[in-house]
Amino acid sequence: MNDFKNLSRRGFLGASAALSALIAAGVPALAQDGTDLTIAYNLPVQSWDPTTGPAAVNPALQSVYLAVFDRFIAQAPDLSFEPGLLTDWGFNDDKSQITMTVREGVKWHNGADLTPADVVWSLERAANPETGNPMQFVWGKIGNFAVDGQVITADVLEFEPALFKWMAFLTAFVLPKDYYEEVGPEGFEKAPVGSGPYMVDAFEQGAYVRLKAFPDYWGDKPEFDTVTIKFVTDAASRVAEVESGNSDITTNIPYEEYDRLIAKDGLSGEAVPITDIGMIFLNDVGPMLDKNVRLAAHHAIDKQLIIDRLLRGYGVPLSTLEAPGYAAYDDSIVVEYDPDLAVELLAASGFSTDNPVKFTIQTTRGFKPKDYEMIQAIVGMWRKVGIEAEIEVYEIAKHYELRATDQLAPAAFYNWGNSIGDPSTSTGFSMFGPSPHSVWDTQDLVEKIGPLFVEPDEEARIAGYKAVSKYIAEEGYVIPLLQYVMPIVYASDLQVVPYTSGDLLPQAVTKS
Repeated sequence: MNDFKNLSRRGFLGASAALSALIAAGVPALAQDGTDLTIAYNLPVQSWDPTTGPAAVNPALQSVYLAVFDRFIAQAPDLSFEPGLLTDWGFNDDKSQITMTVREGVKWHNGADLTPADVVWSLERAANPETGNPMQFVWGKIGNFAVDGQVITADVLEFEPALFKWMAFLTAFVLPKDYYEEVGPEGFEKAPVGSGPYMVDAFEQGAYVRLKAFPDYWGDKPEFDTVTIKFVTDAASRVAEVESGNSDITTNIPYEEYDRLIAKDGLSGEAVPITDIGMIFLNDVGPMLDKNVRLAAHHAIDKQLIIDRLLRGYGVPLSTLEAPGYAAYDDSIVVEYDPDLAVELLAASGFSTDNPVKFTIQTTRGFKPKDYEMIQAIVGMWRKVGIEAEIEVYEIAKHYELRATDQLAPAAFYNWGNSIGDPSTSTGFSMFGPSPHSVWDTQDLVEKIGPLFVEPDEEARIAGYKAVSKYIAEEGYVIPLLQYVMPIVYASDLQVVPYTSGDLLPQAVTKS
C-alpha cells in the first residue's frame, strides 16, 4: 500500500494575481487580508434543497451542503459517527421505538431557534413520497413522533438496522420548518437558510457561491470569514486555478498533475483513500453463467500494476466490495492475481488463447481518473489468458438506465460510493437481485443477503455480510478493482483536513 501520509508541501500564491484573476472571472473580489478562502470545485450546486431531487444524492455536492446545513448526526474524517444536531440516539431494547435528543441552543441563519419540531418536520417530510426525497424508503420506516422537551420518540414501522447511519448520509439534513413553510420551495432556493457554519451570501448559478461565517453557529467557529467556491468543472482549468493562485484549494485533478503541483514551491497536497471504489459488475447472462469464466476474469487482472502504471500508485487494490474503513471489511478475503490459474480455469471450460471466450465490457471514459484506460489494460490482460472482450463506451447516465433495467453487458465498469461504510449500501444493494442497483439475480444471493437487511443483531449482521463477501469472491459474482484516492492541492499556508468520505469542507480548512 502507498504511504499517502508522506505526500506534500510547497509553493506560494501571489495575492495580486489572485485578485486580478477573480475580477477577470466575474467573481466578486474579496479582501486579501487572510480572512478569505477560495476553492475551485468540480461541480456546481444545482439546488439548495439538500433533501430532494437528484442533487440530494450527488456525493460531490455534499461538501457544499455540509457548509450550510447540518445533518441529524455528524461524521468525523475517519467515518466514525459523532453528535450533530442530535446529541443522543438509539433503538429501545426490542427495536420497536427510537429515541433522539435534539441539541439545545442551535440557531437558524435567520436568527430563529432550531427546535425538535424542525427535526420531526424534516423526518416526516423526507418520508413523504410527494416531496421527492430519493431516500424516502429509509425515512418511511419510522413514524408516530412524540416530543417531550428536547427528546423525540418515534415508532419503528419497519426495522432498518442502518437507520442512524443514514442520518449521517444522503438527504439527512434538517431544514427550518417555519421558514420553509413561509417562503416555499422557490423562496428557499432563492434564500436558503440552514444551521451550518456558513450562510449563503451570494450565489450565481453555474459560476460561484460566496459563503459568510455564521456568527451564532453552535459548533467551532470556522477559520475563514468568507469562502468563495468557484464551480470549475474542467479538470485542466482547476489545475490552472490553483497553480496561478486564483484559488487556494482544488481537488479531483489528474494524478500526474497532482504530483507536478505538489512539487512546486508554495503548494501542498493530500491524497487519501476515500470510500469510492472502482468495480466491474458481472451480469448473470451468457458467458458469465460459467463460474470458471468469472473466476478466470478476476484472477487475470493485475490490479496493483494498474494502480502503479495508470494511477501513479494512488489506489488500494480490493477483492470485495468492502473497502478498508467499511464496517464489514475483511482483509483475509483476497483474490490473487494468478494468470496461470486463469488459464487453467478457462481450459476446464474449453477456452484458450486460440479459442477465447468472447463478451462485451462497458465503461465510462473520463468519469473517473483513467477509467477507460484501466479497462483497456484489463482487456489486454484478459487477451493473454484466453478472454476476448470488446469495449463499449457509455455515459454514466446510460449505466444507471441499463443497470436499473438489468440490461448491462456481461461486464460493466462502475464507480460505487459508500461514505457511511455500511455493508447494506455496498455489498447489499449492489448484489441483491431484487434491488434496482443490482444485475446479479441468482437465488443463492437473495437468500443470503435478504435476511441481513433486517438482522437486528449488529454483530451478526456484520459477520453475515463478511460471510457473503467471502462467498461472492469464491463464486466470482463481481470483480472489485480498487479503492480510489482523492487528490487535494492547496496553498502551503493552509492546513486541510481530508475526509475519508471524499468531502472537502471549507470549515475544515485552517491557516498553518
